[in-house]
Amino acid sequence: MSTQQFSEFDFFKKRLGQTERLLAVKQQQIDSLLEITRAVNNNMPITALARIYENILHAQLGVSKIALFINENDSSWVCITPSDLPDNILNYNVHGSFSKFSFIVTVASIKDEALTGFEYLIPVTHKKEPIGYVLIGPFGNDQSDTKEEKLKFIQTITNIIVVANENKKLFKSQLDQMVMQKELKLAADMQNMLVPSSLPSNEKIEAAAYYKPHKNIGGDYYDFVNISEDEVAFCISDISGKGIPAALLMANFQANLRTLITRKYPLPQFIDILNTKVLEITKGEKFITLFIATYNYKTRILTYVNAGHNPCILYSNGEVQLLDLGCTILGMFDTLPYVNFGEVKIEPESMIVLYTDGLSEAANNEGKLFEVEGLVAYLEGHSTLELKDFNTQLLDTVIAYKQDTDFDDDITLLTLRIK
Repeated sequence: MSTQQFSEFDFFKKRLGQTERLLAVKQQQIDSLLEITRAVNNNMPITALARIYENILHAQLGVSKIALFINENDSSWVCITPSDLPDNILNYNVHGSFSKFSFIVTVASIKDEALTGFEYLIPVTHKKEPIGYVLIGPFGNDQSDTKEEKLKFIQTITNIIVVANENKKLFKSQLDQMVMQKELKLAADMQNMLVPSSLPSNEKIEAAAYYKPHKNIGGDYYDFVNISEDEVAFCISDISGKGIPAALLMANFQANLRTLITRKYPLPQFIDILNTKVLEITKGEKFITLFIATYNYKTRILTYVNAGHNPCILYSNGEVQLLDLGCTILGMFDTLPYVNFGEVKIEPESMIVLYTDGLSEAANNEGKLFEVEGLVAYLEGHSTLELKDFNTQLLDTVIAYKQDTDFDDDITLLTLRIK
């Protein structure tokens, strides 16, 4: 074999060796990607994924130093590869220093002594928003692959790790939302069970109600209770707060109210006891306005207490009376400073309108409230309507008054006609 042939043989042998080493490297990288992908598909925790990630970079690429940061929320970043990293790296101001970078840069260009020992910064973005960064130290001396190819590979597996974490966060958020929706539906169903499923319509009294929470779960409550053959009680209240806490408070409040009202305490004593019960439940953190009345069919006497609620309206023989005697709201004081009560003789065909402030405080485009005057004006012109029609047309009137503004509170309306 000639010298030239030997030279060509050595050249091809060397090239073959390089190709074989490169193929081995690529196969190793493919195996690493498969390992990471399997780990992600097996829903391994991010800490376990980080250990696999570190091992690949250390063992296969000879990376001497790794700091992988992931975005826990909008303002919090955490390093998930903390092995032997100093506190100034673990607590590094990631967003403030790295947010301007959306592509691979050399650490030297960042000009921060705290990053000494690292060589490259690799950002990971999603929809142009940063979701991860990795700082890597120098590579080993392995010449089987170019630095650019190694950086591309690191960028690829970093993307897999960081995006997997984002997907976990998204899945957890969706799961939390599903759980919350189920809880809200349960609370809304519970609230619907607390209000009367039917109201009386007989030769003595007729009642109709409208209830619409601002959101799925509101803080309004109304009730109608038969105390005895000759006496009934009815009420309306507004519980501070919304959502599940308001629903739970409403359930407890209703249980106490219904238990106490059937014991036939005088209304002032009833209100005192109920105030104590509210304080026991809320520890002074929630408050309740309440209008409650009892009516005796034989005596035709209505006795009521207004505990900081909107004045309910009595309409009788063309005259309007605001039922506003009472006390402060419930749940504010250990002992109510005063409790007044009102007594009214009810004439036949009188109407009583109970409502919450979602109705009276409905505002139009100019910010002017509908107020009790609007309710009185409507009542004076529509008192002969059937009660369901009365309520429906009143809501239509308020909606028309609001023009194109939305309701920003619960709306509850309880209307009675005493015959």
